[in-house]
Amino acid sequence: MKTIRIGSGAGYAGDRIEPAVELMEKGNLDYIIFECLAERTVALGQKDKQSNPELGYNQRLKERMVKILPLAQKNHIRVVTNMGAANPKAAAEEICGLARELGVGGLRIACVTGDDIGDRLNRYAEHDILENGKKLKDIQDSLISANAYMGAEGIIEALARDADIVVTGRVSDPALTIGPLVHEFGWTLEECPDQMGQAVLAGHLLECAGQVTGGYYADPGYKEVPDLDRLGFPLLEVSEDGSFIVTKVEGSGGLVCVDTCKEQTIYEIHNPKAYMTPDAIADFSQVRYEQAGNNRVRAAGAATHGKPENLKVTIGYQDCFIGEGEISYGGKNCLERAKMAGKIVESRFQQMGLAIEELRIDYIGYNSLYLSAISDQLTQSEPAEVRLHVSARTQDAQTACAVADEVETLYTNGPAGGGGARKYVEEVFSVCSIFIPREDVHAEVTYMVTEGGSL
Repeated sequence: MKTIRIGSGAGYAGDRIEPAVELMEKGNLDYIIFECLAERTVALGQKDKQSNPELGYNQRLKERMVKILPLAQKNHIRVVTNMGAANPKAAAEEICGLARELGVGGLRIACVTGDDIGDRLNRYAEHDILENGKKLKDIQDSLISANAYMGAEGIIEALARDADIVVTGRVSDPALTIGPLVHEFGWTLEECPDQMGQAVLAGHLLECAGQVTGGYYADPGYKEVPDLDRLGFPLLEVSEDGSFIVTKVEGSGGLVCVDTCKEQTIYEIHNPKAYMTPDAIADFSQVRYEQAGNNRVRAAGAATHGKPENLKVTIGYQDCFIGEGEISYGGKNCLERAKMAGKIVESRFQQMGLAIEELRIDYIGYNSLYLSAISDQLTQSEPAEVRLHVSARTQDAQTACAVADEVETLYTNGPAGGGGARKYVEEVFSVCSIFIPREDVHAEVTYMVTEGGSL
């Protein structure tokens, strides 16, 4: 029975490169995916693109491709990635240039576009925003980007035309894996619903890279994971019946066990019986994992229930400014001094008449994760040190700066013993979502060839 080996080279935009290199050198891979887009990443890429039309793709693309391209050519590994972000075409051109510099010839590079619907958002002005119930037109003046979650169709087309490197913008995370599997095995949702369910599950397990090999599982003394400092990223051995083995390179750090797979399975899904992706509505409720050897887990049992009628669109918009200030207190009575400092700055903001939309005062080391309602019950003794963190949401940079500056004045204006003050001001780009008919979005694929190849 035919088996395809697919590895995960990244689980987010800034992930490590060494585990990907290890996979490409030792994993005997057919494919490797690099999943590098979070919800805000495309919006931030659009901001970069506005300042320079040649930017907008993943900022670590060049760093990664310098390592990836020679190995892809040497070991005949096909690469699928969403590092194109807001500008897949520029990313593909950058890859071509790097290949030329590295002397890596004969590679076919495809870029998949069509997800960017920013030029026709006026069609959806009356659509409801998922997160707050407002109409899209209510934030029309602050819109930055609009990218639909596409499925694997563009990836499948590119692979069918022998692309070695496929660069996309906003596709669903599992689509990076679904594309190669559908290309290799010819699965369709109508004829192979269970295999397509397994394809979605495979993509979901791979999309966060080191999470499924123990990175998000480790808890010292409770859930031990060996050698996290050299964590190996996962690879799948996928068979044509849809079953697959989750594993990693022999000798790499980390752990692949039933529990690491279970934890990743329920990560970021709302309903295990109806996990919505553009390619299929997956049902993970009957998934079974079985330990099949050291760092080897067999996965089966996923299914599907058709395909969503609508596609999710992530809208990026200019939201607000955040002003932040921090200062530390240590030794006896440090928590009370920090609380006094918090009350002082809150009173000062009122005296200054600052237009603050939302204010948060935290004591890092005491209640910054759980707030006082829970932290007061958990704390058994006075902390030896605490760091005051003040943050405020404002509509203008000047007010945000005033917030940060006022926290810094605690240095000399009391209470006693404050040190290590720092301040920050940040413009915030937020995201929200709408749904549009899937027929409104069409994948487009263009091709480039490095020297020594041909179209």
